[in-house]
Formats: sequence, C-alpha cells, structure tokens
Amino acid sequence: MNKIGKIGFLGGGRIAQAMAKGFISSGLTKAESVIASVHPADKLSLESFQQLGVETITTNAPIIEKSDIVFISVKPQVVPTVLTEIKAKSGEKLFISVAMGITLKTLEQNLSSSARVIRVMPNTPALVQSGCSVFVRGTKATDSDAANTQKLLESIGTCEEVPESLIDPITALSGSGPAYVFVMIEALADGAVRMGMPRDMAYRLASQTVMGSGMLVRETKDHPGVLKDNVTSPAGSTAAALKHLEEAGFRAAVAGAIEAATIRCRQMACGQ
Repeated sequence: MNKIGKIGFLGGGRIAQAMAKGFISSGLTKAESVIASVHPADKLSLESFQQLGVETITTNAPIIEKSDIVFISVKPQVVPTVLTEIKAKSGEKLFISVAMGITLKTLEQNLSSSARVIRVMPNTPALVQSGCSVFVRGTKATDSDAANTQKLLESIGTCEEVPESLIDPITALSGSGPAYVFVMIEALADGAVRMGMPRDMAYRLASQTVMGSGMLVRETKDHPGVLKDNVTSPAGSTAAALKHLEEAGFRAAVAGAIEAATIRCRQMACGQ
C-alpha cells in the first residue's frame, strides 16, 4: 500500500473520473489501488473507469471495506440514502465529500462517530487537470488527512483550505464560474465573427486569451487593474472597448452574478 492508501469512489460521475485520472497520472496512486462504485445503468462511467484500469463495481459496501479514503461523489439528493447504507461500516475511515450543498454537520451526523470527514468544492476544469478546489476539514479530520487531501486535489489543479463559511461564495465564484467564462468566450467569439473572423478561429483565440490572462494574474501576482492598464494605450482600441463594457454595466453584471449565485447556494442549504 502506498502512503495515500487505497482510494474508493462512491459514484462515478465526471468529477470522480477526473479525480481518479489525476491521482493515477500524477503517480500518487496506482490504478489497482482505486475502486469505484457506479450505477449499473451508467455504462459510460463504468467504461471510463475500466479504461483507467480501475476496479469498478455496482454496490457501495465493498468500497468502504476496501478503501482507506472514500470520496462521496454521488449526486447531492442521493447522499442521505448512501450515508444510511454505509454508516455501520464507516468507522475509522476518511471521507472526502464533493457533493454540493451537503454540510460537514450533515456528513458527520450520518456517519460513524469515528469517521473523519473533509468537504471539498471542486470545479469542472478538473476534467483537464486545471481544477480549482477548496476543502474544509471536519471536527475529527487530522493534519495528515488535510495534507493528503491537498496532495490529491493538487494533482487535478490548485487547492486551498478554507473555513466552511466561505463555501457558498466559493461555489458561486469557482464552482459556477466556468459557466460565466464560457459565456464570455462565446461572446468574444460572436463579436469576432461579426467582424469577419471564422468561428473556429474565434473560439481558439478567445479561449487561449482567457486562459493566458488568468495565468498572467496568477504568475505575476500583479493587480488585475494594473495588468488591464498595461494593455490600454491612450485613445486606443482597448480604451474604446473598455468604455463600451463600462457603459454596458459589464463589471456590475459579473459581480452581481456572484452575489446571486451565493444567495441561491444559501437558500439551497436551508432547504428552500
């Protein structure tokens, strides 16, 4: 057994597949040290895990029995049923939940009193090992558990530890954020097409521009406003474009989207 131990997945959706792929390709674990339970009707997920060389089954109990670290990666509405099913076998295990909206309190109350729990919020760029994940440790999770969680999540992108109070705005920013960026890429391409550019080229250039700009912010650690000013010449085309964006309420619309998504996350957490 390696330092991480055997890893199990309860649920085999796309994020679970991305995680398994990242863990294996990074060398943190081997395919034979991973096991996943997938709904028998989900043939695509079964095939995806099998292509990674991962043992794939259609029941949950063996996942708990055979794993040191168990990822809860089923849909949020299925979590209560799964927790009831596995509670008796959950002692002394580390559970890492990626189920949106399921709090640490809910997880800890519905697992063995000796289970350790960590809550994670990943995002879909994890599918291409460019994810942005955060985690919150439960009351019994150890420093070693947190270190292993960080190590695993960094194999599919970036990872930070946060307090649970920030999970809703983080969900609104990085969890839902790819959708806002996809709309922006689509809009950038639409504008370029309107000006005569072939659509496939417009998508390539727009997506690379967004990716490169994000990397510039991360790597230089310069304020985004400074980087914006570096691109903006007096009376130039960028200045004209920025004026149009400000007049159209671009900044307020994007900030408002984060606020709206955060409020909705809070409503969902309260069962509304």
